[in-house]
Amino acid sequence: MGVFTCKDAHARRFRRWVTPLLAACLAAAPLIPSLALAQDPTRLTLMVSGTAKMIYLPATLAQRLGLFRDEGLEVELLSQPAGVDAESELLTGFAQGVVGFYDHTIDLQAKGKEVRAIVVFSEVPGEAEVVSTRLPATVQAMHDLRGHKLGVTGLGASTSFLTRHLMAQQGLSAGDYTMLPVGAEHSFVSALRGGRIDAGMTTDPTVSRLVRNGEARVLLDLRTPEGTRAALGGPYPAACLYLQTEWLEAHPDLAAKLARAFVRTLRYMHTHSAEDVAAHMPADFRREHPELYVKALAAALPTFSTDGRMPDDGPPTVLRVLAASNANARDKHIDLSRTYTNRFVDQVRERR
Repeated sequence: MGVFTCKDAHARRFRRWVTPLLAACLAAAPLIPSLALAQDPTRLTLMVSGTAKMIYLPATLAQRLGLFRDEGLEVELLSQPAGVDAESELLTGFAQGVVGFYDHTIDLQAKGKEVRAIVVFSEVPGEAEVVSTRLPATVQAMHDLRGHKLGVTGLGASTSFLTRHLMAQQGLSAGDYTMLPVGAEHSFVSALRGGRIDAGMTTDPTVSRLVRNGEARVLLDLRTPEGTRAALGGPYPAACLYLQTEWLEAHPDLAAKLARAFVRTLRYMHTHSAEDVAAHMPADFRREHPELYVKALAAALPTFSTDGRMPDDGPPTVLRVLAASNANARDKHIDLSRTYTNRFVDQVRERR
């Protein structure tokens, strides 16, 4: 049976301290599997780049619906607010997979690491650039943020990649603004409310809450296909499940089980109402405004994939965006065919 776990601050600090040591040990002995996996290969840990973020809802929903269990898996979900931290847990062997942004597969290949997305949740980032209502109404576009402090979940996180690209589109360089890592959800709200940042990129339900409370307004919206294409020039596959390629090739049966659980989850999301889906979420996800959560979820559900496949024109768009702020992605040859596979989700479709 799946276990939902969100480590507290002390546990996160411990993992940040122990991660470099563990990485060194793995580098010295890369063929030693984790003890838990060696004892029971059906027990898996997935890092989620923020379990409460609506863009990663399929992870929690799959668990709450018992779909991992249906596949004979015991899956533990651990939450990290920034994708860059989640990928670190994957590379050290602490986790078998990450529910995060697809762009990390490209970034990691540029660094000599091989990971592959096997289920794509959506073709939109699901992010929005929000600006504090303390700023004057003359701030109407990204170029108006010159000289301001912009919040991202983490440096090297997908929000930082997107922010760099969107500012570069306006002719602004990294020196024209300050980018601060402030995490997500509570920490993002606190940073905006306390004036540490003037604007920033975050997801629902945080965006909807800030707007409802009159603390922020949306400057640029990447939560819809139309807004995404207008800003980024095409579909932008973002939230997905990605695994280390070496692990994937060694455990294709387990990868297939994960893919089936997630595709079944996506189908559920398209055949049930927002109220039905929200009812399965932990109460703290909905917080003090459950009706606002349901409204935001109703708007988000149509943007989720029905089959988990990577769109053909998605990876080139992501590479182009990433190259704007990542010299490795720009200067090195990236083989996009090695960053994802539709093999496992196609197997699910064939079994219908």
